[in-house]
Amino acid sequence: MPDPRFFEDLGPVSLTELAVLTGAELSAPGAGSVQVARVAILARATADSITYFSDRKLAAELADTRAAACFVTERDAGLVPPGCIALVTRQPTAAYAMSGQRLHRPRLHSGPAVSRDAAVEEGAVIGPGAVIGQGAQIGRGTVIGPNTVIGPGVTIGRDGFIGPNVSIHCALLGDRVKILAGAVIGEAGFGATAGPRGVIDIPQLGRVILQDGVTVGANSCIDRGAYEDTVLGENTKIDNLVQIAHNVRVGRNCVMAAHTGISGSVTIGDGSAFGGRAGVADHIIIGEGAQIGAGAGVLRDVPPKAVMGGFPAMPMRQWLREVAWLSKSAAVRRREEPDQ
Repeated sequence: MPDPRFFEDLGPVSLTELAVLTGAELSAPGAGSVQVARVAILARATADSITYFSDRKLAAELADTRAAACFVTERDAGLVPPGCIALVTRQPTAAYAMSGQRLHRPRLHSGPAVSRDAAVEEGAVIGPGAVIGQGAQIGRGTVIGPNTVIGPGVTIGRDGFIGPNVSIHCALLGDRVKILAGAVIGEAGFGATAGPRGVIDIPQLGRVILQDGVTVGANSCIDRGAYEDTVLGENTKIDNLVQIAHNVRVGRNCVMAAHTGISGSVTIGDGSAFGGRAGVADHIIIGEGAQIGAGAGVLRDVPPKAVMGGFPAMPMRQWLREVAWLSKSAAVRRREEPDQ
């Protein structure tokens, strides 16, 4: 369920309204009067939720869902369990996205720059031009830099440092968290799907959670979750110009050098390290203590304590041997070729 500190609920709405909005067809006569209040993925859906099914690998989750209704293709309509109403559509993901936009929206700042509803503990320092949204909480000893925007509902613990021109929304920060200048925490991640009239955005309804002692470098971006939370574990250190996408879970005491890019729904174990310009594809699992070399491109799961390099990433020794072999082969070829 979207956190009410960060998202407004615009429902409930009837299934008839959502069917008209999305172009879906109700499979059960008389079901149009059923009301739903929120969107949710299959595993998180409750009796007042509408969900969607577009991947048969999730058939078991569909069978167990408690959702009131589900967007589904005609081919898969028979998989919808009893008690869940099928809305048949050629584009279940797009229908879900349009329903999410109808039922939820991010809370916007209103009122004075520092909201009267914000809770700022004694000893916190608020820089000139800073904006603190309604319901935000700032702990004792935390410094908020000039022109920084702390969105509605954001919680920041004690003894933290938030630099100038930082933007933080839909986020919960622990104690001693340091965010350097220009970083953006909690904006919508990249989620889009084909809709009836072109590409549409998929609502990003999760949060960012930064645990105690996390550091985020200048101009880095950490996206809020699409369905789940984006989480960085205790004492993890992020360099400047790093991108962490939605639903990523980073363990404790990890480090990432500049220009590292982590795609959506990646899981990273404790103590992992990433060299500059390393990249990780979506839904990858990086084991505890793994090391990803500078410029490496990770396209498959990495076991614990592995040292990886190259593109696509492979064990470092193998990559170095291949580079050496290629270099020697090229040198031999050059010697064999006649002068032009």
